[in-house]
Amino acid sequence: MNDSKFMGVVMLTKIWIDVLTPKQLLFLTKISKKLEEHGFEVFLTSREYQEVCELIKLKGLNIPIIGKHGGYRLKDKLLASTERILFLIRHIEKIEPDIALSFSSPEAARVAYGLNIPHVCVNDSPHSEAVARLTIPLSKLLFTPKIIPKKVWEKYGIPKQAIIQYRALDPVTWIKDFQPNPEILKNLKLNLKQPIVTIRPTEAYAAYLRGKISNICPVTIKIAQKLLKLLENKVQIVIIPRYKEQRKVLKEKLAENVVIPEHAIDTASLLYYSSLFIGAGGTMNIEAALLGKPVISCFPGKTTLVERYLVNAKLIYRVKNPEKTVKLALNILQNAEKFLSSHKERALKILNHMEDPAEVIAKELKKRLNKLL
Repeated sequence: MNDSKFMGVVMLTKIWIDVLTPKQLLFLTKISKKLEEHGFEVFLTSREYQEVCELIKLKGLNIPIIGKHGGYRLKDKLLASTERILFLIRHIEKIEPDIALSFSSPEAARVAYGLNIPHVCVNDSPHSEAVARLTIPLSKLLFTPKIIPKKVWEKYGIPKQAIIQYRALDPVTWIKDFQPNPEILKNLKLNLKQPIVTIRPTEAYAAYLRGKISNICPVTIKIAQKLLKLLENKVQIVIIPRYKEQRKVLKEKLAENVVIPEHAIDTASLLYYSSLFIGAGGTMNIEAALLGKPVISCFPGKTTLVERYLVNAKLIYRVKNPEKTVKLALNILQNAEKFLSSHKERALKILNHMEDPAEVIAKELKKRLNKLL
């Protein structure tokens, strides 16, 4: 169905995109728009996952919710994934897409393979071995940042010639044309008279962190409590939980001293107005760094390749100890003007040399269409 004419009607190439996480929603919806600009017909699916569903609603999108996130336990993950595959089969058979694209969605890769639909993968996280092993061997192409060597991906069973690298980090896709919305300050009852420190707990349910951390967020709580005490409450702290369990504990331990959003928010705008970001994950660390904000990473796993690149570029400080994190945070806040100026300058220099991954992916798919189908 590659733009072929049938009875006088031009049939567009159909692409199915599966969205699993908040980062993927921001990233893949941008790719979706670029694909449409290049003449593709795009269909999106997602799953029941609190932050994703809230973000879909916040952005006014209409995406079918099929299946759910499995939570923390391995058995529950497996059951949810198996059930979702069954639901997706019925849905995808009706759409009859020509190509499937996902950010290493195990269900999308399996359904596409089973229905003989070429699967195209996008991934910047080789440290997430479980999803890589379940998706990359089933993919015809892999799109990934250039800072990740091809040999890192080859071990997952994809040939070097099927790996396409782009000169960018994924958040560039939505950061390059980003305009902050000051409404975020009003919505969260913040002001610019005092510094804003945004904190993001770790992805406690991720398979690659299993057994390494608590389900909740003790490090986040300790850092917030120390900052509030040492700065005598002359700081505004916003903590963005990932799960309802985290939200519940954060509210119990930190009472009314910090802002804890009840639902998904415009995080990019919040980061824009923040003086400092402390993150135990990945995407918001990168997002904040590219926006020119000082970032302290307390990611509990091994340093990722993307994080290492940003540390070397002096856009991220890697600190795992809560006490050292607080000490560095105090130094940054007490010398905010100097830190913000230098980080902004470095971020702009790097950002200006990066290309738009969405444009690269759309162009490459159009160019390689005949080989894929």
